[in-house]
Amino acid sequence: MSDEKPATAYDIHRILKALPHRYPLLLVDRVKSLELGERIHAVKAVTMNEEFFQGHFPGAPIMPGVLQIEAMAQAAAILGIETLELAGTGKLVFFMGIENAKFRSPVTPGCLLDLEVEFVQKRSRVYKFKGKASVEGKTTCEVEFTAMIADPPKD
Repeated sequence: MSDEKPATAYDIHRILKALPHRYPLLLVDRVKSLELGERIHAVKAVTMNEEFFQGHFPGAPIMPGVLQIEAMAQAAAILGIETLELAGTGKLVFFMGIENAKFRSPVTPGCLLDLEVEFVQKRSRVYKFKGKASVEGKTTCEVEFTAMIADPPKD
């Protein structure tokens, strides 16, 4: 018998329990696999109905690179929240830094954007991740980013 924990898949209902994000800024539609403390493989279904396509760019719609990074950050947030068993606590995951972002290929309506993120470094409340977005195996974006887990801002 192995001590490894099995990879877990999430539907949209479980994603909504893990993340505070909602439409139009929820950018994760499904989690194909999640290995607690290690990595996540999530998917964003990119459709022509996305609000950002109205202006980026009319007649030649392309998903903004920063939204690809945000989608990877949301996948990382699910990984962090689930690894630390913080779902339902109200804790939020905030960006602290983005490094080495590279945009390799455009993402257009009709794509399934694969989001693969893994832990690089873990400290008490600060975590470093490495992410890659791809469509049909072709890398669209690569990035490293740092995030922290914190309480929501007080009113």
